[in-house]
Amino acid sequence: MKRVVVFGGGTGISNLLSGLKLFPLDVTTIIAVSDNGSSTGVLKEELDIPAVGDIGKVLLSMANVDQDFVDLLRYRFSKEGTLHNHPVRNIMLAALIDTKGSLTEATKYMAKILRVKGTVLPLTEDKVELVGVGEDGLDEFYGEECVSQNISSITRLHYDHDVKISHEIIDSIKAADLIIFSPGSLYTSILPHLLSTEVVKALSKAKAPIMYVSNLVSQPGETDGYSVQDHLDVLNSYLEGRTIDIVIANNGDVDKRIRRKYLDTENKEIVGLEGLHDVQVIADDIFSIEDEKIRHDALKTAYLVFSYMMS
Repeated sequence: MKRVVVFGGGTGISNLLSGLKLFPLDVTTIIAVSDNGSSTGVLKEELDIPAVGDIGKVLLSMANVDQDFVDLLRYRFSKEGTLHNHPVRNIMLAALIDTKGSLTEATKYMAKILRVKGTVLPLTEDKVELVGVGEDGLDEFYGEECVSQNISSITRLHYDHDVKISHEIIDSIKAADLIIFSPGSLYTSILPHLLSTEVVKALSKAKAPIMYVSNLVSQPGETDGYSVQDHLDVLNSYLEGRTIDIVIANNGDVDKRIRRKYLDTENKEIVGLEGLHDVQVIADDIFSIEDEKIRHDALKTAYLVFSYMMS
């Protein structure tokens, strides 16, 4: 069975994984743990643990259990009080860190409960913060939320301390037949993986091709006006000696009314294909509209990944 390693975080990776689980692939998913917003940020500070939110979302996207159980874990407490805004999955993962001894073991146990096909791993066991360095080299923007709001003033990202990467992650990169950077927030969900010298070194030596599944729309404050090539240029600048080999991108025509609504209400634009160079391009109609939101079509996108691997 072909082995795939997927790097990501946030909501973008979940759609891709929900499609990949339908194909005969051995998928290892590696999730960044530098988020500091919402429920995740509160638990991170109060319990002194790594960010659990994105891991919980990914596990549920790959779950093969009763939908009622999935809905229960997605439930977010709405009443005012200590549990306000916490989803059940985050509370469960936090408890499992205590009972199992680490986020990695907590993730593996929850994956077992949810009958997840494949492996899900946190990038690191460390409680870590994303830091952006300003143009003068002196100003620092601390924490993922602050970084996301100040990308235009940031020239480089790093962590607040060196992070330890498990041998399991490095070994999975070495053994992979394909390495994928998923859709998601470029600077705060994808690049955090490339702030580890161990990961970058392993990628530089990896025999597998590296694929990027491009975002469909820009992210206000982070990638305003970015084309697919702009995303690739940023990723390549952090890969240090390696470059993206293949990109999957959308060439479908999104309805004008939806495009206008996105621009007017969310300040988001369709990510364009213009200017692509020095990369193998797999372009297709890979979007779907769900409740008037533009999303990757999970099955179509995963099928393109699988077809590439079988070609």
